[in-house]
Formats: sequence, C-alpha cells, structure tokens
Amino acid sequence: MKILDRFLLLHFIRILTLCVAAFIGIYLLIDFFEKVDDFIDHKAAAWDYFIYLSNSIPFIFAQILPLAILTSMVLTLGGLSRTNEITAVRACGVNLWRVVQPLMGLVLLLSFLLLLINEFIIPWNTKQLNSLLEFKLKGKQQIQLTRNEIWYRNDNQIINIAVANLEKKRLQGVKIFTFDGQQKIARRQDTPVAHFHNGGWQTESLTEIIFDSASGDLIKTTALENQVLDIDRKPEDFSGRENLNNEFNFQQLSAMADKLEHEGYDATRQRVDMHSRLAVPFTCLIMGFLGIPFALQRGRNSNIALGVGLSLGIGVVYFILQSLVMAFGYSNAVPPLFAAWSTNFIFLLLGVWLLLNVKE
Repeated sequence: MKILDRFLLLHFIRILTLCVAAFIGIYLLIDFFEKVDDFIDHKAAAWDYFIYLSNSIPFIFAQILPLAILTSMVLTLGGLSRTNEITAVRACGVNLWRVVQPLMGLVLLLSFLLLLINEFIIPWNTKQLNSLLEFKLKGKQQIQLTRNEIWYRNDNQIINIAVANLEKKRLQGVKIFTFDGQQKIARRQDTPVAHFHNGGWQTESLTEIIFDSASGDLIKTTALENQVLDIDRKPEDFSGRENLNNEFNFQQLSAMADKLEHEGYDATRQRVDMHSRLAVPFTCLIMGFLGIPFALQRGRNSNIALGVGLSLGIGVVYFILQSLVMAFGYSNAVPPLFAAWSTNFIFLLLGVWLLLNVKE
C-alpha cells in the first residue's frame, strides 16, 4: 500500500469510527429513553437491558452507517482541503480520482459488509427485539407467524390470516377453524378478503364448511355473502405485523412473495422490502460518492460545523425522499424495483453533476 493511500485511509477510518460511535450513542440514548418506561413498568431484569442493547447496536449501525460515511468523507476531504494538503497532492500530478480511489474502495467494502449484516444479522436481531418489547415487556399475546402468515388462538377457534394490511384495514386469506368441546373441528370458514368496518370484520363472500363432530366427515358446504367474521382483533392489534418483514432476509422475502402471489394475494409490500434489502447497503456507496464534491467545492473555506450540518441535511433529505418513494411502492403507485432504487439513482446523478463542477 502506498504512503498516500495509507495516510488517507487512516485519516478516514479515524473520523468514521468517531462518527459511528457518536451516531450510535445518540440514537441509542434517544431510543432507550423512549422505551425505558416499559422496562421500569414491567420490572425488567438486568438481562433484558443487555438483550435490548446487544440487539439494538447492529440494527442502529446499519441505519446510521450511510450518514456516518457521508459525514466522514466530507470531514476528511474538507479538512485536507482546508489545510491545502489536497492541493499539494494534486500539484504533484495526482488527479482527483486517484486521491479518492482508496476511500471509495473502502466504502465499497463497507457496502458489502452492510449487505451481509442486513441479510444474516439484522433479521435475527429484529426478531429478538420484537419478542422482548412486544411480548415480554408489554405482555401482548404472541401471534405466531409462518412465512408471514398469522396464526393465533381465541377460545375454541384457531384463526389463520395470510396477509394483514394495517393501512387499508384489510385481511387477506382468512381461515377460521372452530372446535367443539372435545377439540374436534366442527366448522371452517374461508374468505379471500375481509375489511374492518363499523367495528367488525366484514366480508362480501364466505365459504362455510360444517363437519360431523363424531366422525369428522364433511356434512355440508355453504356459500354466504355479506357476513361479519367472528374475529376479536382490531386493525391496531395487528400493528407491527407488516414491519415484521424486517425479520426476513432477501431470500425469505422472495420466497414469501412468490408464495403469496401464487395463492392470489397481494405481495407488493414483500416485493418492495425485498428489493430494498439490496438497495439500502449501496446507499453507503452513494453517500460516499456524494461527499466528495461537497467537500472539495469549498476548499479552504471548509469547517467541521459546516461539514456536519451539511451531512445531516443531506441525510434528512435522503430519508424523506426514500420514505416517500417507498410509501408509493407499498401503495402500488410505482413498481417495487423503482421504489427501492430510485432515491439512490437520483442522489448518484446529483453527485455526478456536482463532481463535474469541481474545478481541477
């Protein structure tokens, strides 16, 4: 490794480490104070605090890494420009791309690292956090999920829901199994879609199957219309079910979406989240690239406060735009692939335009 590469990488890694530590600390402090009441009210043990912290850090790291890379790139190159070190290097015949090449190589490695973390670590951490916060601390009844299907028991019923859409107050693929006193199935009700209206779950079409309690044989099948389902849950009781996509990696989301579409259900949310698994890690590369022209344009006028403020501003704009496009994707207004990658593409074009305007 050349002396210039080693100098730039050590300078960048030092600042990146400080940024990551600071952002994780701030994020964790704010998040913990939002949830500390739940820990105190439910008399959480010391082990619960340890589980929360150990599972939160990888998730937070994945969230703040792109912003930390942008801030570090701006501060690294901006600081070297302010002290004329970049000018001295370029005066020796080293072009701009050669200066940033080792930094972008490191950012690319960090992008692949984040891809692996999102694929293999974050889903497990998210599952542990959901289990701790929703079921153990808040005492909610645990709803079992199998490939995003919802199963739960209510007295003498077992209810299976393929997809719960909280935003539209809609349940898809509902099956209700009713058992008699001897735990033998007495009735099964199937409906493709149920909507929450006037305090209950209503469906336009329902297939009811009655079984003989003694032999278990089918007695009759009846097609009904405009029925109210015997489901004791409201839409808010399913809150967080859609966010449980975070517990699945790319391959699991792909298999889940294929299964739902094969069964005739809407898998738009799963498709958007699936493509997002690949798009989000490369935000690091986009942010690193975007930080280059922002740092070099101001030259000796660069300062730490401006660099941090500029990075936070870009991060907020990116987050707002990404959330907006993802919402359009969830509502099926834009294709899932476009929803996941369009913000990265827009900021990449912005970085290219700014870089072309940097004076040689």
